[in-house]
Amino acid sequence: MKAWENLRIRSQKWFDELARRAPARLTLAIFLGIIAIATLLLSLPIATRSRVPATFVDALFTGTSAVCVTGLTVVPTETYWSTFGLIVILLGMKIGGLGVMTLASMLSLAVSRHIGLTARLLAAGEKNSHLGEVGSLVKMALLVSLSVEGMLALLFFPHFLRLDYGILRSFWYAIFMAVSVFNNAGFVILPGGMGQFASDFAFLIPVIVGMIIGALGFPVALDLARNWRNLRLLSLNSKLTITTYLSLVLVGGSINAVIEWNNPRTFGELDLAGKLLAAFLGGANTRSLGISTVDVGQMHQSSWFVSDIMMFIGGGSASTAGGIKVTTFAVMVLAIVAEIRGNRDIEAFGRRIGPSTVRLAVAVVAMGALIVGVSTTLMLILTDLPLAQVLFEVISAFGTVGLSTGITATLPASAKVLLSVLMFTGRVGTMTFGAALAMRTRRRVIRFPEEAPSIG
Repeated sequence: MKAWENLRIRSQKWFDELARRAPARLTLAIFLGIIAIATLLLSLPIATRSRVPATFVDALFTGTSAVCVTGLTVVPTETYWSTFGLIVILLGMKIGGLGVMTLASMLSLAVSRHIGLTARLLAAGEKNSHLGEVGSLVKMALLVSLSVEGMLALLFFPHFLRLDYGILRSFWYAIFMAVSVFNNAGFVILPGGMGQFASDFAFLIPVIVGMIIGALGFPVALDLARNWRNLRLLSLNSKLTITTYLSLVLVGGSINAVIEWNNPRTFGELDLAGKLLAAFLGGANTRSLGISTVDVGQMHQSSWFVSDIMMFIGGGSASTAGGIKVTTFAVMVLAIVAEIRGNRDIEAFGRRIGPSTVRLAVAVVAMGALIVGVSTTLMLILTDLPLAQVLFEVISAFGTVGLSTGITATLPASAKVLLSVLMFTGRVGTMTFGAALAMRTRRRVIRFPEEAPSIG
């Protein structure tokens, strides 16, 4: 008994030391552990309706897609997986959306009424916040997620009841879809799909609003809760996130509508209400949700390319969305504008953005582009599909969006594994990379002379 207690103490010390020295690395390991557990559970015979075990690759792909809140699927979610399998997917979406260390901090808070230093270090790295804010941020994450998901479930329930699914089945659909929407996971288990709600404002507006709240990020929600009486007191991060996000929704939706308005295979078959909703949803779902009321595979390639750009940008930092994040994109745009105008400083909302932030933004964008470029090349080698479809699928996986032109299920096992790695990288890779770079500030006593090479 004493030996077991000593082993437990040594293990706890090792864990705490690792959390202090390399919190991002430990978070990655725990995320991989959660994906492994989800894959194992989805590989069981009880996880499928037919009781025939899913292949390892299909279980891995689905488990990764759920935990990384992506929504790409290789099998029909509503007909292939059993109730047990769907519950595993639901829990994966919930854990992945909140963040593993945020969930652990919640459990710690519930049991001991406080969050230890180790949990604070891990949660701070995951949510890109300061140690002093972790407690408030964890509580806000729990409050926002449960409140929004509960409200969405209540709003969805009457719609499913009206479709004669029955009380229990409608209740289950409402809960699953509420978690999927808020966490920007994009899994749909409705027998008729989302197309049946194409012109239903009462159903789609809550979907869009719930998705936007989840994609803005918990730090923004905390800031709004503190300063909702005077929005001028919002932090620069919140102002940039909200304005850039909403601008991209408006621009992306408008371009989507112009291109697809008369396409008989997409918008053309809808009435005016359906077209407007599809445009609005199209501008928002490329942030990370991945739910569409029209067949993405039938869209024009120009629409795919616009969606590629929007999916690559993604949503807010420390949110349920993926991509390089809207604040990264905003900083890059502001830097370009300042350079064009010849301004010495990069400014926004009465604040100056330092050069270290710009360098970090450039690094994140460059790493994201490199990951997408290498993955696209590998996908082209592994498949005989055209570049437009491969690029769309790769960016959708990297941005944890879940939109697809319809090729996911037909991909070879090697390509599915590649997309699984890409979904994981898109969910935690750029976040960890950004956090690691931000902590690598080195001061040098001796500096080389400055000289400007030719640019452009």
